[in-house]
Amino acid sequence: MTAHKDTSNRIKAAPRAIALVGPHGGGKTSLLESIAAITGAVVRKGQIANGSSLGDTSPQSRARQMSVEMNVLTTQYLGEEFTFLDCPGSIEFIADTLNLLPGIDAAVVVCEPDAAKAAMLQPFFKRLADAHVPHLLFVNKFDKARGPLRALLTALQQASDTPLLLRQIPIWAEGIPAGFVDLALERAFAYRPHAADEVVDIADYAREKEARFQMLEKLADHDENLMEELLGDIEPSREEVFGDIKRELAEALVVPALIGSAEGDNGVRRLLKSLRHDVPGVTVAAGRAGFEQSGEAVVQVIKTLHGGHGGKLSLVRVLRGSLKDGAVLHGQGGREARIGGIFALAGDKQIKRNAAGCGDTVALARMEGFVTGETLSTAKNGGGRAKIEQLVPVYRLALAAQDRKDEVKLSAAIAKLCEEDPSLVFEHNAETQDMILAGQGEIHLKAAVEKLQSRYGLTLATKQARVPYRETIRTAATARGRHKRQSGGHGQFGDVVLEIAPAPRGKGFAFQDRIKGGVVPKQWIGSVERGIRDYMKTGPLGFPVVDVTVALTDGSYHTVDSSDAAFQTAGRLAMSEGMPGCSPVLLEPIMRVSVHVPSDATAKVNALVSGRRGAPLGYDARQGWRGWDTVRAEMPLSEVSDLIVDLRSLTQGVGTYEMEFDRLAELGGKLADTIVATRKVA
Repeated sequence: MTAHKDTSNRIKAAPRAIALVGPHGGGKTSLLESIAAITGAVVRKGQIANGSSLGDTSPQSRARQMSVEMNVLTTQYLGEEFTFLDCPGSIEFIADTLNLLPGIDAAVVVCEPDAAKAAMLQPFFKRLADAHVPHLLFVNKFDKARGPLRALLTALQQASDTPLLLRQIPIWAEGIPAGFVDLALERAFAYRPHAADEVVDIADYAREKEARFQMLEKLADHDENLMEELLGDIEPSREEVFGDIKRELAEALVVPALIGSAEGDNGVRRLLKSLRHDVPGVTVAAGRAGFEQSGEAVVQVIKTLHGGHGGKLSLVRVLRGSLKDGAVLHGQGGREARIGGIFALAGDKQIKRNAAGCGDTVALARMEGFVTGETLSTAKNGGGRAKIEQLVPVYRLALAAQDRKDEVKLSAAIAKLCEEDPSLVFEHNAETQDMILAGQGEIHLKAAVEKLQSRYGLTLATKQARVPYRETIRTAATARGRHKRQSGGHGQFGDVVLEIAPAPRGKGFAFQDRIKGGVVPKQWIGSVERGIRDYMKTGPLGFPVVDVTVALTDGSYHTVDSSDAAFQTAGRLAMSEGMPGCSPVLLEPIMRVSVHVPSDATAKVNALVSGRRGAPLGYDARQGWRGWDTVRAEMPLSEVSDLIVDLRSLTQGVGTYEMEFDRLAELGGKLADTIVATRKVA
């Protein structure tokens, strides 16, 4: 491996953690591969297409040619250590990005040079700005750009509330980018395939002066001295310009924009130098998290990893102090665990270390009981939790083990998967006995199921989670239930008369005792109610019954043969006799839905809602999201179950929604007949 030596007198900085974020297709994993090759972390640069890349080593990522989990690389450049955290680009896997924001020093937002895809960047820019994380923009694949960079940057600016600071402009040769001018450094560079860029004469690029002045104007928005110099036609020193870039980046006031091509390693070295010189150290990240520089060691858990054989690793950032193998870390509530190994990660490789210092990003073994998002400390009572956005599930699948003997194993495997990915939610439906896995979309859950199968040796069946339909009645009826059995010794006898009537929607079930003269003794009245409630678990249409009032009005008993069981049976019999004649009707859950989309998709979403038996209720500007709307609607739950698939298709993958139960509504016609028929077959 080739080591890069630092020839400057610069004081070596603490190791830094840099996230690579951005939409799918931007080339983040290719950028990670380029960084690995340039820094000597790999001998030969791999490729995603043939499965030789450092990252995306899981079967799920390889099969889809896309990241479905974070890739980690710890490496050195010019004598300083960096950990790069390559996050999945699909919005369905954005939890990896959200979970690491509290512990990183900076992020590089990676995108394609395509103005039409600018909206895909906004979910990332928005989260970074809200978390006050310094971030840069790297326009990747610029060798394939065919339009002016200024026009592209104008489109990209619409996705970022923080001003984009154009740090480089391209050098064009016959319509193809052949290099770039660094506006801060005031040098021109020509691209050389898979080699360091070559310095060329800057005098040939007249636009450099104009572009540099525009860059300085943006920096001057936050520097009065620089503004005065520009107004007085005084050329600021290079040190002042670099100082402003560094300060304004650290304070998340600007987003420096660089260009390049990871595939050809073009512009990547300049990106690395910018990260080395301009990104603040770990003390800034620790300050954002609320920690002073002095005190016991503190680490932030940014990812939990489980191996197929049960081995657990907690990927942590050391925000303060240092750790040694075997040290005890404490969390909230008196929980503690002893470190069972410290490792640096490079793709799927683990490199053993004896200790970790402030700024290091390492994996700790055997941190049982601790999960992603927790803050751990060598001090007792020093733990806590980071403030991390909690994602709302938008897609659900019912899982079942093909072999019933694997059900316990499946539950344990799901628990590990949810610990690894907190955006997965596991639910057990007591009514249907279904094991429900909920997450951020179709691909998200398919990848999760594939992990369960390949990692834990399970064979699973999946289906859409069932809709909890209910049924009620429209008319009243009176029915008698008489249970009489004689089989030697004491027999069974119970006799009741019930008045069954519909109740207002949402009132549930009410039981009334109207017995007079003791025709049904008081000790058996509760038995009758239990029998009625038992029947209502499955009504004449096959679904739980709601919104019904049942009155016990008459009956009879036997002094010897009457019993609790007899009157329960009589209550069930009376209900089964009377309910079919009460005009039973199917009820479906209606949800109140809030759909969040870019404004140019609002009309399409209204049409989508209407086409799914929904009722649009209007829309408003989405709070805190420039250029986005929130469409409010009422929709049947059955139509919401796969709404996210169409919604993502309409919005370049960025749309999402939230829902809450509103009411039950009658459902009739052919759709109701089909649902009832399907239930009876099941």
